[in-house]
Amino acid sequence: MNLLEARDITKRFGGIVALDGMHFAAKAGEVHAILGENGAGKSTFIQILSGALVADRGKIMLRGKTVTAHGPGAARRAGIAPVFQELSLISDLTVGENIWFGDEALTPLRMISRRALNARTAALFAELGLDGIAPDRLVRSLSIGQQQLVEIAKGLACDPDILILDEATSALVPHEVDWLLDIARRRADAGKLVLYISHRMGEVRRVADRITVLRNGETVGTAETSAIGDDEIVAMMLGRRLNRLFPERHATATDRTALKASGLSVGHQLKGMDFTLREGEVLGVAGLQGHGQRELFMALAGAVRFGGSLEVWGRPVSIRSPRHALSQGIGVALLPEDRRHQGLLLAKPVRENVVLAALSRLTRFGLIDRQAEADVVSESVSRLQIKVGSPEQLAGTLSGGNQQKVVLAKLLATDARILLFFDPTRGVDVGTKAEIFAMMRDLAASGYAILFYSTDIAELVNVADRVMVLSYGRISATLPADQLSEDRILRATMIGQVAA
Repeated sequence: MNLLEARDITKRFGGIVALDGMHFAAKAGEVHAILGENGAGKSTFIQILSGALVADRGKIMLRGKTVTAHGPGAARRAGIAPVFQELSLISDLTVGENIWFGDEALTPLRMISRRALNARTAALFAELGLDGIAPDRLVRSLSIGQQQLVEIAKGLACDPDILILDEATSALVPHEVDWLLDIARRRADAGKLVLYISHRMGEVRRVADRITVLRNGETVGTAETSAIGDDEIVAMMLGRRLNRLFPERHATATDRTALKASGLSVGHQLKGMDFTLREGEVLGVAGLQGHGQRELFMALAGAVRFGGSLEVWGRPVSIRSPRHALSQGIGVALLPEDRRHQGLLLAKPVRENVVLAALSRLTRFGLIDRQAEADVVSESVSRLQIKVGSPEQLAGTLSGGNQQKVVLAKLLATDARILLFFDPTRGVDVGTKAEIFAMMRDLAASGYAILFYSTDIAELVNVADRVMVLSYGRISATLPADQLSEDRILRATMIGQVAA
């Protein structure tokens, strides 16, 4: 008997059909991957499973019985625990308070016992093999990767029968990914069900027993992982064959320096970096999480104070803020790592998000030129193929991949020609990845200069012209295109660690 079944699940948001008669079945003791493009219905389905949404039609069955209770609390009591890519943590609470929210240890006076709470958290971390995160730290002080680990621990804390991992590795470094895949496998071996949502086929191959593919809100098919090839899976997801993921790389860099950094420093995270970025170049950045990548990008975007000197298109500049960064000649723009909190106004329409950073060039005598605004938005939606009902649709209602496209559209609507891409394909589907990579190479060929960080080394190898490897805030190696390989980048990362 199946542990979980979904029959004829339908969900609409206004005129948009997110799920259309979708069906699904999974057994205890397996890791079952759910694949599909952004907008295929994966997120809607798991939100229905986890009680965050109610289906318009259809039913969910656990152990052969229809689930009638709704709400996240009811789902959790039924043994379903989600771990979302978009973090559900409360920034101003501690790690322990987030993990045990609603289930805190109380004193006889009905007060929260922080000592007991922290001890309980430490015991959970020891059981899971998590190191380096203090239970009493505020969540806002953690990196995105550390917050993701806390989110995972929160999902595991109640020992659920059904664990949902929604792009849970998107912010993790390789050894943390190995840790999570081992957790998933051990839970399945213990008779639990793990639903694994990911756009990383290598991870799916390593951990999943079976795969179900969704497209346009419908179930395309289910297969044993070992019995289906990657090309067939991608074709099922897209409804067509994908010619290639990575575009052909042609050298387009000129001798003109777009950006030059000398002695760039940020606290203890960056320690005197020297590098140049040329016109027409995609310069990759690699390194283990926490080794200065985030500080590098935030400094160049004017979001944090830094030491050292910068030149933009041969002219010395002093970047004091993101607004100032955009105003420096052609300017510097940032595609942030956390699009929902740093890149978008979720409660505002797509139109306002796209033009937000370009209002100065769309304004005449203090008034927005509505026709110019409409032209920019229309061109952006068409150019990036953003799936949106209308420009007035709220950004928060879009799928993750389409939200990322809106952030890209906002960046490209500015006059910036030095673009900082921080993990731009995090949590997006294979089709959207191919579009983003092709766009990056087209931009470089048009004279843009791009600094590109990715947690996926294969992306750097196949898209960048050169790759700088960071280790403990310093550049441990810079590899040209003819020396780029995953092995060389990993070796440079590890050598940098040892040398530090």
